[in-house]
Formats: sequence, structure tokens, C-alpha cells
Amino acid sequence: MAAPLFRPWRRLQHSPQGPGLDLGQIVGTLLAAAIIFTMTRLYDSLTARRYVRVLSIAGSDSGGGAGIQADLKTFSALGCYGMTAVTAITAQNTCGVRAIHGVPPDVLRAQIAAVVEDIGVDAVKIGMLHSPEVVAVVAQAIREYRLAQVVLDPVMVATSGDRLMAEETVAVLVRELFPLATVVTPNLDEAALLLGRPVADADALDAAAQALLALGARAVLLKGGHLPGDWVVDLLAQPGAPLQRLESARIATPNGHGTGCTLSSAVAAYLAQGLPLAQAVAQARAYILGAIAAGAGVRTGSGQGPLNHGFAPLAQLQR
Repeated sequence: MAAPLFRPWRRLQHSPQGPGLDLGQIVGTLLAAAIIFTMTRLYDSLTARRYVRVLSIAGSDSGGGAGIQADLKTFSALGCYGMTAVTAITAQNTCGVRAIHGVPPDVLRAQIAAVVEDIGVDAVKIGMLHSPEVVAVVAQAIREYRLAQVVLDPVMVATSGDRLMAEETVAVLVRELFPLATVVTPNLDEAALLLGRPVADADALDAAAQALLALGARAVLLKGGHLPGDWVVDLLAQPGAPLQRLESARIATPNGHGTGCTLSSAVAAYLAQGLPLAQAVAQARAYILGAIAAGAGVRTGSGQGPLNHGFAPLAQLQR
């Protein structure tokens, strides 16, 4: 292709009349070269393989068991390329949270923009959002970049019982992000804060899930792991569809730190791979049960230890 493309220019160079007498040929040659270059780049962008990409917008856990650290481990274990936009830095370990430092909203906005505009995103997991301003930044980014497959984990209370979200932020979270999320994944403590009433037993799960849908959520995965008993019951609620109960035997373990972060990030990873919501939730539950079982006998720290996220890692998926 290169030889005929630049042949007119070579003729001009050896012409006794000198260059400049055939401007049309010069313009035509340069225009053809530009078209070929543009089409080649477009073809490359359309045919090049890429990783399945998942973005975590969440807080950092210095102990490594929850937050963006747990999300990245989960994405990697499930074959996805993980990215982060850090909302807050926490000083915490297996025993509790010692300090929280929020990332300025403009820095969070820049993180999201940098990732989306260059690498791209197939799914988003949202975790700890500590202020109304941060919630607004995330909501604007979802709208501006038309981010699909959004999993909202309303992280309000840590496994240790520490409160991670200010009360004034809850109403903004519901108003701004519930309608944009593919699924909202509260545990029972978070559901109680959202609804203003406790979810005391398994019989209350159905009504709580329906009430959360009424707040504007497109789908709800209500996590029942905090209920007592030998069985763990989670509930998937979608408008116009029967409630789906997912049950499994409880695994005895001292290591439950980061289970909520891990489950929601696993759902995001499977949504990024193209699975429908119900199947993504089912496979995410299977993954987290394996991670809990694999880490049950391992001691990390003196409090609530982490899961074994990498118990059965997959190779990086490509499309």
C-alpha cells in the first residue's frame, strides 16, 4: 500500500519543473494517507481484544480485608481487570476503624474521569460514600459517562459495628443513586438504617426488600447473614418478579470481615462478564461461600479476619 500511495510525491521530487506545480496530487496523496491512517486506527480499536473491566468506587481499608482492597482481590480472582476511585482513606484493622479521612470530591471526580476516559468500564461497584458531596460526584459521573451495570453497596456500618456514613448522607444516597443502580445490596443493619426500623428475623426479609424497592431501587439483594441460625438467607427482589430466596448452610468462621464488599464486587464482576442479574447474584454467592470456607481456619489479626479471596483464581478474561 505504501509504494503506490507516495508515488506522486516521488514524481514531483524528480520533475525538472520542481515541486509545487501539481498541488492537487500533493493534497490528494496526503488526504488518502490520512484516511488510511484513520481507518486503520478505527479497525484496530474495534478488533483489539481487551480485558473485562470493573471499577470500584469505594473506601480504602488499610487492613486489606474490605473496601477497595477486597474489591480488587475479588475482581482479579474472577478474571476481571480491576480499577479504583478512592472515596476515603480509613485506618482500620480486624478489630475496628480508628480514623477516616475523606478524599476531596474534585479528586474523586478526577479519578473516575481518568479511568473511564482512557480504559473504559464494563461495570461499577460503589461502596463507602461518606458525604453528600461525594454521592453527588458519583451520581453525576454515572449519568455523564452513561455507566451501566452499577452495583451499589450502601456501606454504612463496618463489620466491627463502626458507623461509616453520616446520617445526612443517607437521604442523598437514596435520592441520587438508588434509581441509577442496577442492584442495591444492603445488609440487615444497613436496611434498618435505610428504612428506619429493624429487620429482626427471616420473616421480615420480604417486607423489607419490598420497602427498599419502594425507595426507588431497581433491584435489591438483601443480605441476611446477620440473622442468627444455621442457615443464611439472602433475598433478591426485582419489580414485577417473584422474590428469589437464596439459602445456604452457615459456615462457622471467625473471619467475616469484608463479606459485604466481596459479595457486591463479585456481583459487579459477573455483570461485567454479561450475566443477567439473577445468575450474577447466584454465582457471586457461590464464590463468597468458597472464599469463606477456604479462609475459615486461618488467623489474620486478633479480630474479624478476612476471607480467602484467591482460593480458586481465574485467568484474566478477554473479549
